[in-house]
Amino acid sequence: MLHYTKYKERIMRIKLSRELLKELPKTDLHLHLDGSLRPESIIEMAKEQKVQLPTFDLEELKALIVCGEHTQSLEDYLRGFHIVNLVLQDKEALERAAFEVAEDAAAENTLYLEMRYAPMLHANRGLSYNEIVSAVLAGLERAERDFGIKTGLIICGIRNMAPSSSLQMAELAVEYKDKGVVAFDLAGGELNFPAKAHKAAFELAGQHRLNITAHAGEASGAQSIQQALFDCGAHRIGHGTRLFEDKELMDYVNNHRIPLEICLTSNLHTKAVQSIAEHPINYYLEQSLRVTLNTDNRVISNTTLTDEYLLACQTFDWDYATLKRVIINGFKSAFSPYPQRVELIQQCLLKMAMLEAVHTQET
Repeated sequence: MLHYTKYKERIMRIKLSRELLKELPKTDLHLHLDGSLRPESIIEMAKEQKVQLPTFDLEELKALIVCGEHTQSLEDYLRGFHIVNLVLQDKEALERAAFEVAEDAAAENTLYLEMRYAPMLHANRGLSYNEIVSAVLAGLERAERDFGIKTGLIICGIRNMAPSSSLQMAELAVEYKDKGVVAFDLAGGELNFPAKAHKAAFELAGQHRLNITAHAGEASGAQSIQQALFDCGAHRIGHGTRLFEDKELMDYVNNHRIPLEICLTSNLHTKAVQSIAEHPINYYLEQSLRVTLNTDNRVISNTTLTDEYLLACQTFDWDYATLKRVIINGFKSAFSPYPQRVELIQQCLLKMAMLEAVHTQET
């Protein structure tokens, strides 16, 4: 007990700077490929593919696809994706996109990244679903070799598209299970598009012992999370911003250690919250829920994982102990195989201990 008390006193003196937050090992469990592609790469790809963009001016393109506090809703937030996806209809572009997004994540010491996308959105120029998945997996594999980052791919169905298309995506996810795909997800416009309409896709994923997550409680209330858990069998919840509306359901999520994939900046942009200060993340931590912090869309939300942690620390006055807890939650919640997850947690703890030693000496 004395040893722990001394340790706690020591780490409480650590100053949380942007530099330290960038150095710390992290996970990003909720990141969309088509929301995280560098704008410079979009322009280069368009020129190579002879694809017409609304503009080839970098700043004008950013103004079209990057969101901010002016964004009014989830539907408004999603408006820029169709521009990005104009260039992601090509195998080489998909591989490059996956590689670059993983490179950007690795540059801020993200040890483990789960990237998600809906292959059906990338078949407009004739690519087969197998070509689309293989290209992205190739990009991630190359990033793993070059940067040492570990990755997993999540295949998404889309809520506001036909349930039959989600079933196709679930079949594709099952086909690539244990070949780089780690889970099935349901994304897209949430309001008025209930997850239970896509139940067949979730049942297929569950029957094949595939991990399941689902966007829920972002543009719709706690009943959306209820559906994701009990109609769809979700093991994690994407966002879960409005979980607090149902205390009994929140207790269930807490008792069963169901992780929440929190994305602060995008929640502000989609108006899931009206301000970051109003976000329930701190309340969830106080209630001991398994909270993780993620980017959602690095480019669309103009953020990085370091930015998200800095925003949380500054807004909610996190100390180092809280920060460490959220970071470790990410590694515990990964959809990677258990032995790899244990190895990642050990790697994380070792890196954190080394940084703690340095930064407590500096204070």
